[in-house]
Amino acid sequence: MNLITERPQELILALTLWGLALSAGIMAGVYFAFSAFVISSLDKLDSNRAAAAMNSINRVIVTSAFMPLFWGSSLLAVMLIVFTGWQDSVMLATLAGVVYLAGMLLVTILFNVPLNNRLRDCREQECADVWLVYKRRWTSWNHVRTVASLLTMLMCICLLSDM
Repeated sequence: MNLITERPQELILALTLWGLALSAGIMAGVYFAFSAFVISSLDKLDSNRAAAAMNSINRVIVTSAFMPLFWGSSLLAVMLIVFTGWQDSVMLATLAGVVYLAGMLLVTILFNVPLNNRLRDCREQECADVWLVYKRRWTSWNHVRTVASLLTMLMCICLLSDM
């Protein structure tokens, strides 16, 4: 049987699941690295240098390969929600997309980016105090992104195993 001609919806869904599983897994790894050791490594520096280093990371990341991965994985999560009407496993597929969009994309937009902006905009005399609040709050929200990405990857793998 030719999946492309006989069941194109299943092929599109399978490719979407594979793409989201892989990209969410990579995102989970990036977020895990920040939660596990990047922020704590920066915190070994004095607060002004830690803030400057994180600001440098934030400037570089928006022009790196991270951004197509970030937006591409979010697009795949939207596609998964749209395509769930094609399968019996609607609930798990919808949940995978929603968990990713809420736990990764919205958390980034609503919490991590504003914290990044506050750190970027701090004056030198206040950066030490801003860093102390930033590292705790930013890392807590980053844990949410890590878990959401990991759960999405696992749900996609489960869905693929049922195809």
